[in-house]
Amino acid sequence: MRFTTKGRGIDLEKAEKEILRAYELGINYYDTAYIYPGSEEALGKIFEKHSLREKIILTTKLPQYLVKKKEDLDKYLDEELKRLRTTYLDNYLLHHMTDIAQWEKLEELGIRDWIREQKEKGRIRHIGFSFHGNSDMFKKILAAYDWELCLVQYNYADEHSQAGKEGISAAYEKGVPVFIMEPLRGGKLVDLLPDKAKKEIASDSHGWTPAEWAFRWLWDQKEITCVLSGMNSISMIEENCRIASETEAESFGPAEKQMIEKIRGYISETTKVGCTGCRYCMPCPRGVDIPGIFSCYNHMYSEKKSTGRKEYFQTIALQLQPSDASRCISCGKCEQHCPQNIPIRIKLKEANRALNPFPYNVVNKVARRFMVGKKKKKSE
Repeated sequence: MRFTTKGRGIDLEKAEKEILRAYELGINYYDTAYIYPGSEEALGKIFEKHSLREKIILTTKLPQYLVKKKEDLDKYLDEELKRLRTTYLDNYLLHHMTDIAQWEKLEELGIRDWIREQKEKGRIRHIGFSFHGNSDMFKKILAAYDWELCLVQYNYADEHSQAGKEGISAAYEKGVPVFIMEPLRGGKLVDLLPDKAKKEIASDSHGWTPAEWAFRWLWDQKEITCVLSGMNSISMIEENCRIASETEAESFGPAEKQMIEKIRGYISETTKVGCTGCRYCMPCPRGVDIPGIFSCYNHMYSEKKSTGRKEYFQTIALQLQPSDASRCISCGKCEQHCPQNIPIRIKLKEANRALNPFPYNVVNKVARRFMVGKKKKKSE
């Protein structure tokens, strides 16, 4: 996904050197997807050229949002196996799940039998899903099938958004291995940290970089099986491998935890709403995802406006049952339970105007129909 491009495609020579160095340092897990431009083809060529296929664990993803009929399941898998120059996948993930309705649609197409058939043929060894949604929806999808792994966005800035700590704990308790994406929020926990946070990290006696703090925070949690990182330089690969080699679960002490809280505090100074993601305001009688909306709103100002709107698109807009702020009827029930005394009704209106202006609201509605499907009639 983050390979360096050259001209209209991937810089294959550079990618090859990076993959070989990664393998040399002990990285044996490689993750790609159908919609990462040129990624599957590049990996396939590199693995074949250096006879690495049998020595690594290969994961790619079914673009479930493009599946309209059962035949599409074979179509996309066939194409991906051809691109990757292999006869089997160690792991196959249903890509970009946000709503249980997506799984229900696939069930209607017979995906349970299809998965069983592909396993019997040896084309898929393990099945899982990647997720961008809220913790409640994550738990519904988690409970819907006997999954063998899951991939979620998680980092110290997202501890209580998307699947969050609650979702990760649920997967761990069920025995489903948890894989992490966006450990640095696409580099934002390095490049876009507030100056105060950068100075605090630079003066700390640990001597760790911003990236190292973020990775060590993840590796400290026993619930996490593997952390994915979109590395595109030899130096990144070497640093990340060193950190992973040195870090063990549950090794953070009071000083390290306090540092993470300080960094979060500096980030929160740039946010619009003092929401901690505790979810005491939930459930909303109208289905509004209050903490999810506030998380997106805050990321507009702690990072970039486009970042917050992208997160809103993934976690709020792509729900079959609308959960946006426009559904709020100002009943005030949420404010009675908020330990931060946030004027939630007022802040929801502000967030809605910022996150979902025209023409974003039109695009979001169209995208929801495309990615999730039309709302079922009550009589069905």
